Amino acid sequence: MTPGERFTRRVRTALRREAHGFLHAGPPTVQLMRPLGPRVPDDARVQQVLDLCMRVGEVLLSSGESVDETSQTMTRLAATAGLSAVDVDITFSSITMCCHRGMAAAPVTSMRLVNYRALDLTRLEEVAKIVERVERAELDIEAASAALSDAVSAPHPYPRWIATAGWAGLAASVAFLLGAAPVTAVAAFLVTGLIDRLGRLLNRWGLAAFFRQVVGGLVATGATLALFAVGVFPPGTGPSLVVAANITVLLSGLSVVSTVQDAISGYYVTAAGRVAEIALLSAGLLTGVVLALRIGITFGVQLEVAGELPTGAGQFSLSVLAAALAAASFSLAGYARWRPLLAAGLAGAAGWGTYGVLTQVLEIGAIASTGAAAIVVGIATGLLRRGGGISPLVVTLAGITPLLPGFTAYRGFYQLSVEGLADGLVTVTVALGIGLALAAGVAFGDFVARPRRPATPAIVESPPPEPDRQ
Repeated sequence: MTPGERFTRRVRTALRREAHGFLHAGPPTVQLMRPLGPRVPDDARVQQVLDLCMRVGEVLLSSGESVDETSQTMTRLAATAGLSAVDVDITFSSITMCCHRGMAAAPVTSMRLVNYRALDLTRLEEVAKIVERVERAELDIEAASAALSDAVSAPHPYPRWIATAGWAGLAASVAFLLGAAPVTAVAAFLVTGLIDRLGRLLNRWGLAAFFRQVVGGLVATGATLALFAVGVFPPGTGPSLVVAANITVLLSGLSVVSTVQDAISGYYVTAAGRVAEIALLSAGLLTGVVLALRIGITFGVQLEVAGELPTGAGQFSLSVLAAALAAASFSLAGYARWRPLLAAGLAGAAGWGTYGVLTQVLEIGAIASTGAAAIVVGIATGLLRRGGGISPLVVTLAGITPLLPGFTAYRGFYQLSVEGLADGLVTVTVALGIGLALAAGVAFGDFVARPRRPATPAIVESPPPEPDRQ
């Protein structure tokens, strides 16, 4: 008998013995009846929960929420619905969610692409309330899905022209914040309203965001140059502050804070994608402003940068009030209701008040002062996460708006087009540093004050069956 035949004979003998022992050993033991891996609902239930989580994540991510907060919200919602073993992967414009079911069943994976829509802070607040009600067991999955569909498909709480008035009011408030005359603030209001309506039309035509930024910078600077050329601005009214205010409005739509939060939290791929987006849109804004300035120089119209911003007790009080109005105007442009408007105004006033004290009284640099003021806004955001009844993202986005480096950015753009490359790059780098300090300060303040949630419980799998000792 060959070695191969002897091996085959031994295997067959062993199999017969195992089968004989199984048939005469009685019913399966308790260990053999235990399920392998976590216990989860059936396929239909899993698909329903995943769909709800994915839709919630889409609203959060498209509204500018960080990847870390979006992932945590989706994971908590899934755990509340009975899916304790889920993974969430977010890569800039896509969300993937997988439910693991151990060795008893195949995993279920769902993916959704995030299409960015107009910011609606009321919709964001309604979705946050739905998640909280599910976590408190006030809504089941079916009712939560229906409520989410109603919240997402509901029209904006205000007409579109009110949002335009909000953006225009933001520009006028920033102009007052920088010490502009009333005629300059009115010009900033009208020019920003024109840019918003034009941008809405271009968006309807499908024009890319880069070119919309180019058009925005071009119209903001070109309209200001035209008004300056016809003598609308008397001497000493600071017409360049119109451009600075419009640059602040155009920068307010960029997700700078969430980008830094993603990088700090370790979501480097998404952070890199958002950095590329911010760089591209900022380059479009730079292109529009510099192109309009060069055209103005060609026709003999030069819009110089305003001098040092005014200081003093009276101007400080006016600036704090203007900062509150700017933050509230941003929230109004995002369709927020009156309570978030009030909270945003308080956050904007607190942030700018901190910045003003540090720069004017303690004479601390702009970058460090901006970072400290942003920490104050971040702490307010973290406190709201403890149950303030208002979406924290409302305070984050609105509270930092008065601190955006619109004036410094315009100074750098002007230097690039008129004075030379070296000076312009230095000033633009300072504006970039202010933006990074702003985002990092908000992220740090939010981390300090946010509630510490318990870690997701580990999945305890059934132990392997003990060997038969008979």
